[in-house]
Amino acid sequence: MEVYSIILAGGKGTRLWPLSREEYPKQFYNLFDKSLFRRTAERALLFSSPQNTLIVTNKTHEILVERELERMEVEIPRENVLFEPEMRGTLPAIYYSILEIKKREEEDALIIVFPSDHFIEVNEEYHKVFREALKVGKKYIVTFGIVPRRPHTGYGYIKPGRRIEGFENAFFVEKFVEKPDEKTARRYVEEGYFWNSGMFVFSLKTLEEECKCHQYEIAKMLENNGEKAYPRLPEISFDCGIMEKTSKAAVLRLNVLWSDLGNFDSIYETFEKDENGNVAIGESVCIESRDNLIYSTSDRLVALIDVSDIIFVETSDASLICRRGSSERVKELVRILEERGDERARVSPTVHRPWGSFTVIGESERWKAKKIFVKPRRRLSLQKHHHRSEHWIVIRGNAKVRVGEFEKILKSGEHIFIPLGEVHRLENPEDVPLEIIEIQLGDYLGEDDIERLEDDFGRV
Repeated sequence: MEVYSIILAGGKGTRLWPLSREEYPKQFYNLFDKSLFRRTAERALLFSSPQNTLIVTNKTHEILVERELERMEVEIPRENVLFEPEMRGTLPAIYYSILEIKKREEEDALIIVFPSDHFIEVNEEYHKVFREALKVGKKYIVTFGIVPRRPHTGYGYIKPGRRIEGFENAFFVEKFVEKPDEKTARRYVEEGYFWNSGMFVFSLKTLEEECKCHQYEIAKMLENNGEKAYPRLPEISFDCGIMEKTSKAAVLRLNVLWSDLGNFDSIYETFEKDENGNVAIGESVCIESRDNLIYSTSDRLVALIDVSDIIFVETSDASLICRRGSSERVKELVRILEERGDERARVSPTVHRPWGSFTVIGESERWKAKKIFVKPRRRLSLQKHHHRSEHWIVIRGNAKVRVGEFEKILKSGEHIFIPLGEVHRLENPEDVPLEIIEIQLGDYLGEDDIERLEDDFGRV
């Protein structure tokens, strides 16, 4: 049987604000040596070929997915990236994906589903349990139960039933339970419950049968109308829609380090601590300070004196300070920012585009400074602005610029002025990255003050 992997790469990512935001969710952020998305893709490729690895996401994250795929050593075909028109939960995303697999005439395929925003330790136990899951998944719908390291109120739990004959780690699912309170979580751990990991293994045939049995309307709408069905689909998780209803639910015991990294307390638990129990990412100095998370992506030094059990997170445009144990409330903070119409709730300091990215490094009412990165052999749209002029200074690489009918190659250290209303374009003609500093001056500096006259990426 062919083995396919489905990587779920949607989600808003607001619980790790200000690191993660709606347009730059945590699976694409380099929390570790590489992004969670790329770590997930590498785990998927342990069991399925690049041609059999599918990614389901949305158009908002298309550029981020493309960036991560470009950084991988193994090439996953771009046609394997599926775009949901709207987010409707994991059940529609998974069924939408298996219909694509079915088009490839893989009626007896085995399928593994991976969330792209979880951390998981890959070791011999991981390989062993997944190999067993591929056998169990020929007959059952398998999920993976993580052996708890402590009572945790932020995860759902699975109560295992009797062992499935012929398998070492496989059990029938007795029941799924939602996130418990502290007392109930302790009892669950004592009674041998597992954490619910959100990963699955099943055959295409079995899932089709179970969806048509328990979620007939969703299955039929997607089969008949594809992405056009999305506005009429309910928002529903795979657990609620299938796993809690099917008689074929199995759970495999998986004893590895795992976290959904759902808040900064989870980040603290996952990272290695120093001798004082501090986790420090970025430059910091601590005096008589213990058990803190310091995560800074800015160039500023963070100094703590006589402080314990706090979370301090800083980016170039926002800082977060809260007590450890209270980071779940970050979503309340994001909601307040959204109600105010504050762009910082949604957009990160670095904004990605098909041609590269830009980072705002300073701004005031009538000026804004950006650092612009252009990928090799890419160019921005031919455009003009109605409210601002611009000044470009090349700091790395060579830039091909057009201002009106005039074209010129600018080398590192050279600069050019673009008057208000003038047609212009920036291009990287080389095989190495281009970086420039852009200074904007005007009475309005919003990103929507762009009139595109021509664009390689079909934007208007």
